Amino acid sequence: MGIRDMSKGYMLFATLHFFQFVLAVTVCGLYGVELNRAAKAGVHGDGKWVYAEVVGGLSALTAILLVIPYFLRFAVAWVWNLILFILWMALFGIFAKMYLNENPEGNGDIQRMRNALWVVLTNAILWLITTIAGFVYWWRHRDRVSRFTGRARV
Repeated sequence: MGIRDMSKGYMLFATLHFFQFVLAVTVCGLYGVELNRAAKAGVHGDGKWVYAEVVGGLSALTAILLVIPYFLRFAVAWVWNLILFILWMALFGIFAKMYLNENPEGNGDIQRMRNALWVVLTNAILWLITTIAGFVYWWRHRDRVSRFTGRARV
């Protein structure tokens, strides 16, 4: 199967998932700095940062899996995308409360966390777009019938 054989819709979804993967890995890196700092200090990482890593990891794994055409066939893929959108919005809410109104005053760590907020929000919006597009695709194709007889539901 070459690139010419792929549909435009698949290529758009694949591009969207690529950006979701890149942003998820970026979030893992940005929030992982704090977990690394805590580990070097010999203390347990804060649950907020662990949550950020889990959401980033789940999103990166999902983005990789959804590029494989087999996984796009599942009718509930859009539901999982919706769950990821909700997780990203919760992550944004947690860290927005902490850093959105914080003045960095030259502190690079606070500025990094403020920048990470916008990466989180961008990824949440991408997951919302994926959710809506997946639902629309499912809705339009929910009553498909077999190609050969036209009677069996697929």
